Amino acid sequence: MLVAERYEKIVGLVNERGSIRVTELSELCQVTEETIRRDLDRLEQAGRLRRSHGGAVSVKDLPQQQQPEIPYAEREITHAEEKKRIAQEAVKLIRPKDRILLDASSTAWYMASYLPDFPLTVLTNSIKVATELSSKERIEVISTGGLLAQRSLSFVGPLAERSLDLYHVDKVFLSCKGVHLDRGISESNELQARIKQKMIGMADEVVLLADASKFGVQAFTHVADISEINRIITDQRLPQDMRLQLADRTSISVLTV
Repeated sequence: MLVAERYEKIVGLVNERGSIRVTELSELCQVTEETIRRDLDRLEQAGRLRRSHGGAVSVKDLPQQQQPEIPYAEREITHAEEKKRIAQEAVKLIRPKDRILLDASSTAWYMASYLPDFPLTVLTNSIKVATELSSKERIEVISTGGLLAQRSLSFVGPLAERSLDLYHVDKVFLSCKGVHLDRGISESNELQARIKQKMIGMADEVVLLADASKFGVQAFTHVADISEINRIITDQRLPQDMRLQLADRTSISVLTV
């Protein structure tokens, strides 16, 4: 059995049974328990199951707020071309000497890579964004610090939230998991939702970076009402009926790229 085939078998068994022990997986896959433990570690890192004492449990059986975030490497390549176009358009809104906030989304990271090296203050809770900007000498970068969320490479939690309380910015650029006209914007992870709530409250202008796949989606945790967003940058896949509803029911400036 190839390694990839064994991974699929393990995930299938875990999802089918809800939970399973290392000893049983070792017998069913005909490999050592040490090999199974390594497999489970890799599969947990990929978000396909969660380790438990002596075995693994299915993420499908976990409460929604405990489900792992999508790993950054996976988000980075999902709808990448659309996100790059959105990021390039967002950069056009930034002026020298602005004070801006970038969240830990992959689109914000693309923004950081496109930013010209001019006088600017950037506050972020993203390790990737801070690292990307570190080579741009005229940009002052402030990191929130806090609890490291390993999958998103971002800082969250009370320390990060208190850090944001110290600042006020001209513009915040952030993404989300879902955009719903009636239920607002939402996140799959409660800690991420809380820090984005803070971000929205500390900015003069809120710019939502959301590719078309996010619209009509309601994730687990509410972040903000749609009325709290000033501007949305999305891609041309956004259905015409959604564009019309946004125009009819909100005063948000919507730009498709």
